[in-house]
Amino acid sequence: MVATSQPLAAQAGLSILQAGGNAVDAAIATAATLTVVEPTSNGLGGDNFALVWAGGRLHGLNASGAAPAALNLDVLGGQEMPKYGWTPVTVPGAVRGWADLHARFGRLDFAEVLIPAVRYAREGFALSPVLATNWAQATDVYRGLHLPILEEWFRVFAPQGMTLRPGALWRSEDHARTLEAIAATSGAAFYEGELAATIEAHARATGGLLRASDLAAHRSEWVTPIWTEFDGHRVYEIPPNGQGIAALVALKVLSGLKLPERRDDPDGLHLQIEAMKRGFHDAHSYVGDPRHVAVDVESLLSAQNAQAHREHISQRAHDPATHAPSTGGTVYLATADAEGQMVSLIQSNYMGFGSGVVVPGTGIALHNRGHNFHLDPAHPNALKPGKRPYHTIIPGFLGKADGAPVGPFGVMGGFMQPQGQVQVVLNTVRYGMNPQQALDAPRWQWLTGKKVEVEAALDADMARQLAARGHEVTVQLGAGSFGRGQMIRRDPVSGVLEGGTESRTDGHIAVW
Repeated sequence: MVATSQPLAAQAGLSILQAGGNAVDAAIATAATLTVVEPTSNGLGGDNFALVWAGGRLHGLNASGAAPAALNLDVLGGQEMPKYGWTPVTVPGAVRGWADLHARFGRLDFAEVLIPAVRYAREGFALSPVLATNWAQATDVYRGLHLPILEEWFRVFAPQGMTLRPGALWRSEDHARTLEAIAATSGAAFYEGELAATIEAHARATGGLLRASDLAAHRSEWVTPIWTEFDGHRVYEIPPNGQGIAALVALKVLSGLKLPERRDDPDGLHLQIEAMKRGFHDAHSYVGDPRHVAVDVESLLSAQNAQAHREHISQRAHDPATHAPSTGGTVYLATADAEGQMVSLIQSNYMGFGSGVVVPGTGIALHNRGHNFHLDPAHPNALKPGKRPYHTIIPGFLGKADGAPVGPFGVMGGFMQPQGQVQVVLNTVRYGMNPQQALDAPRWQWLTGKKVEVEAALDADMARQLAARGHEVTVQLGAGSFGRGQMIRRDPVSGVLEGGTESRTDGHIAVW
């Protein structure tokens, strides 16, 4: 089974399973294809993270990149980190993430796994409805910026004569050739070969700080997943520099509160929102790159910390004095094979297409993940050369309390991600929903202070009840800001797979 936000990408992964590949091969094929068929949310110039159930245990991969050696606080001169252009570009880790996953767990030849992505890039594909809408919106934003560095972006992603509507055809020979170079070298060309040299040449010519030496120095990191227990289950996340710990802190807080028996109870939603604020309080205060700062995960997930947070929770909404910007641009996928291997993988360029910088002749759209750095030098997430920023993208995995695997899940979408994960876990574990029901259920999103957005599908009386508890509630008609999730569960007795895919986007489950 393969579940993701684009039907063609899901089927690309399935074709690899049918060719004899395993769940990791399928995940790489799906992720590579997503850089072609959903460039509005990820690309070859982004990062990824993965959780892999294999060999009887869960493995974690942090494939996020660091700030270039020449990027520091002095470069900003006291100004805010920009969203677009070269300054927020950090080293892309996604391609090396694919290569490292394959080297450890892959079965088929790496080049074979990338064939579907190459084919869609070269031969083209038709835009699906939500994809076309997001693409058109990004084009409007970039047109309004009037930045010379965006010239290559328009040549590649908004070529003359292309109308961004459902059914429109798009192809990129540049992207196809780059994928072929990656396939032939197991990613080495991107970090030490011809592509690395091309990236540096463009940076030098246009004022960028990224160098081939930064790319060559990049390494993925195998990490031990962190987890907390909730209702007889373990919820697993990648440790910092990701924000998965925000979801775990919120669940730890909720595990000591009396939640209503029904999901559609305003008291329960109130407690969920308040607990999520506490999770963000910790994430925004303490998360940084553990290679540069100490992040005491054990203390943050302790019973004592959870109880201290509960003392902030009452029947009224509170202001946690932290802030979660509502920006995103991410793809998530889940795969499972016949032998029990399962993968939870998330990949992003951030803020849609990312920085807007596209390397000429390559189709590589570079991310702007550096925008998440803190500018206070005393903060754990302060900008520093060679340091990875606070990362929003977080793959999740669900297990039983005894460690037995249940399956991968995730909700993409910037700072909505831990909030979406908490809601999906509660829907599944506490309220007994199947994966599709858990993903379809109306969502809420805490923004900042006491501000909360709820989907229009949430009962109007529920919104009024939240407002009566002190929440500043806005009903959001669009579904785009509430995240997009996928989920796979494996029945422990029969081995049958059960999946859910996001109804808020062009989601699809491919099964065989």
